[in-house]
Amino acid sequence: MTTAQPMTFRTGDTPLPDIVILTHKLARDYDMGGEVVRALRGIDIQIRRNEFVAIMGPSGSGKSTLMNLIGCLDTPTAGEYWLNGQKVSDLSDDELARIRNKEIGFVFQTFNLLPRATSLHNVELPLIYAGMPAQARRQQASRALERVGLGDRMAHKPNELSGGQRQRVAIARALVNEPSILLADEPTGNLDSATGEEIMRLFEELHDQGQTILLVTHEHDIAAHARRQIHLRDGKIERDERTEG
Repeated sequence: MTTAQPMTFRTGDTPLPDIVILTHKLARDYDMGGEVVRALRGIDIQIRRNEFVAIMGPSGSGKSTLMNLIGCLDTPTAGEYWLNGQKVSDLSDDELARIRNKEIGFVFQTFNLLPRATSLHNVELPLIYAGMPAQARRQQASRALERVGLGDRMAHKPNELSGGQRQRVAIARALVNEPSILLADEPTGNLDSATGEEIMRLFEELHDQGQTILLVTHEHDIAAHARRQIHLRDGKIERDERTEG
């Protein structure tokens, strides 16, 4: 493993064009009944387009907080966050919602599929929110399902699919808007080890096709599929390593 060399960034700078994620002195505090919990303590990260990065750390390290900030599900107490060249750390809730739908594809441990909807309709959902016409929406959703190897399961509902197939539907839904980043939170947590390896091979294929992927996990064998690992401890970066040969 080699240590990733951080690039210098100053407040007021604009990230380089190939930097898709940049955090500068990012901090998040929570008031827990009068006691301030410092979940993140000045995180500096730069992730280039088409990187495959795993964020790791023990419970309480800050990795879930960092994921929520990068996913525009929360806002920082201090510091800057730039996504795809846009400073998003001080946007309004409505603006953050638009960024989430356009720029970020989410994959969760629990799949989060509508149980009575077909695979195709589940994948269409982000496009419905984006206001895309029905025919174009179906075509784009079909392509996303074919991309994850489920072209023959478009009419199936979640209870007619295996766990691995459900996660593939969730990945297709995350990809359907062609997002800047794919953000996966413990994506194999509800799968057996063999199926988990299949899903990780799919992530590797998507990375090979040019997708930027950020993976949050506590499992070393899952993180090993990434090309870079960022380890957090007590709200700070403990180490940042490249794992590709």
